[in-house]
Amino acid sequence: MTHVIVDDLLRTKLHNLTEALVLCDQSGQVFGHFVPIADLLQWEPVSPGVSEEELDRRARSNERRYSTAEVLSHLEGLSREEKP
Repeated sequence: MTHVIVDDLLRTKLHNLTEALVLCDQSGQVFGHFVPIADLLQWEPVSPGVSEEELDRRARSNERRYSTAEVLSHLEGLSREEKP
C-alpha cells in the first residue's frame, strides 16, 4: 500500500481529516472516498432495546423459524413466478 504524507496545507484543504470526504479531480469526477478512523471513545454501545424477558419469550416460542437457505429458496421461487 502506498503511504502519502499529508502536510498542514493539504490537511486544511481536507477539513483537518475529521469527517468523511469525497475526493474529486478538477472536472468533478469522483476518484475516491476518505473515511477517517473512528474514535470509538466518542460513542456509546447500542443495545437492541429488547428486554431479557422478550428474548426468553422468543426462545420458548413455537413460532415457525426459517433457515437462510429456506428463505433464499422461497425468494428464488417468487422471482421465477414473476418471469413471463
